[in-house]
Amino acid sequence: MLSVIIIWTYMFLTTFLIGYGILSILTRYIPYRIRYIDSYLMCGLVGVTVYAQVFSLLGGVGLAANLVLCAAGLIIAWCGRRSLRGMLWKVRSDMRETRMGERGKMVCILFLFLLFAYGTSRGIIHYDTSLYHAQSIRWIEEYGVVRGIGNLHCRLAYNSSSFALSAIYSMAYINGQSYHCAAGWMAFVVAAGCVKIFGSLWDRRLRISDFVRVMCIYYLVNIFDEMISPASDYFMVLTAFYIIIRWLDLLEEEEHSVFPYAMLSVLGVFLMTVKLSAALILILTFYPAYYLVKEKHLKEMIVYLVLGFVTAVPFFIRNVLISGWLVYPITKIDLFNVAWKIPKGMADYDAREIQVWGRGYGDVTRYDISIREWLPDWFRALAGTDKLFVAAAIVSVVVLFIYGTGMACGLWRRRWDILIVQVTAAGSFLFWLCTSPLMRYGCVYVYLTVAVVWGGIYDVCVTDEIKALRMCGVVAVAVLLVYKGVALGREIVSSYVNGYWIAQKDYDNYATLSYEIDGMTFYYPENGDRVGYDSFPSVPVRTEVECMGQVVSDGFKAADVTSE
Repeated sequence: MLSVIIIWTYMFLTTFLIGYGILSILTRYIPYRIRYIDSYLMCGLVGVTVYAQVFSLLGGVGLAANLVLCAAGLIIAWCGRRSLRGMLWKVRSDMRETRMGERGKMVCILFLFLLFAYGTSRGIIHYDTSLYHAQSIRWIEEYGVVRGIGNLHCRLAYNSSSFALSAIYSMAYINGQSYHCAAGWMAFVVAAGCVKIFGSLWDRRLRISDFVRVMCIYYLVNIFDEMISPASDYFMVLTAFYIIIRWLDLLEEEEHSVFPYAMLSVLGVFLMTVKLSAALILILTFYPAYYLVKEKHLKEMIVYLVLGFVTAVPFFIRNVLISGWLVYPITKIDLFNVAWKIPKGMADYDAREIQVWGRGYGDVTRYDISIREWLPDWFRALAGTDKLFVAAAIVSVVVLFIYGTGMACGLWRRRWDILIVQVTAAGSFLFWLCTSPLMRYGCVYVYLTVAVVWGGIYDVCVTDEIKALRMCGVVAVAVLLVYKGVALGREIVSSYVNGYWIAQKDYDNYATLSYEIDGMTFYYPENGDRVGYDSFPSVPVRTEVECMGQVVSDGFKAADVTSE
């Protein structure tokens, strides 16, 4: 736990300073006052992730990458020392406030910091982490980008920017243990942003953002014993929750500046680089784009487009170098003819396997069956609570269609700004449901659809005059939060292990066998398909590839495949 706290402190300082530097430059030319400290943290998190991906193009992301990062942070701190000193003074003043609101919030966030540090220090290592997450991160730590690494193991071609983030903060170069604290840190930052809901309960006034916070808290409790794993699913879900919560906060506070909405749109681009299936979150960009075009702010539009471009490009470059495809395993976009390219047949098979697995099947031959055949089987296989939420989401989509039609016809108050959030959530849900509906990461679309649709209806229909109905909503939310809090407490007590107070629990590792290709040693599991982190480089099954040089960093290509 102590190691987690130390790394989190380092993450806080570096991401805050990088975020502060980026936003200070932007707000100098586009005037805007940053309201939340987590805005600096999330901006910095994106900045550090982009930097780690760029650095991985040059070599391993380890000590050197962190030294450069620290140097950049120190330069920013020195250049902005006066402003930072004033910001620190304000925080100290808030902590001395006698009002219950500010001091209570500070105490609650400190409690969450320790609670989530405890959870991140121990727990369950995700199956896929032992399958390929740990190996992907180690490749980035050791070598950065290796051409054609997907030929060695196709899952190593599942490029996610979150792996680069985990690598730069793994500190594997210190004592050999690769720490995995980044997902837990994101969980804490998002959890801290949910504290606001207690103020809404105290005021007996729930807004749409509060309903999203409830679902976010529900998710955080569910993954509390799993966030030790650096799985891209957690980064994706937590970032999506953050975007929607902050977006709704801005609408509810009647923020008229385009700047924060545009920056959240850039965060949506980052979300796409974490998991490409989340790309529909970019529907939100129509909102700031409309006002930028309407008000003819061409220079601002160019700035935001450049930010989005810089955020996305390293991800796509890594895709090409790792797999030979711009977006693996999508083979319809075929732009490159490189020696290390994963064969089209293998990529197509992998894409089909992903889809049928999400639908609940292990047989790739069932790829072509219609949605009317696989959807009922998939739904029946869901857990009881998941069935309830999916059914509620489907009903929500129908209600949203009726609600949007009525709004267009002028039957009730028009809230186009809220509607675009609801359409984004519902569209993402339908896309996920009709393609590869794996609940592990698609749960965010389910939760968001239910929260923003019914929360929107509640916000419009339940006015201050209808006090009884308003109180019913407040009581229901309070009861749910208490129930999940008690459930989390019981889980912590029942799974308590008196250990990991100093160092975080390490990756799970498994017995391996070895074999050689061109004098290079590779490992594969003695049983099953998981290896872990220590045996490196490893694959789930013995794979034959052609090495493109004398060392593993030179890259790989498929056996018997030569470039034209």
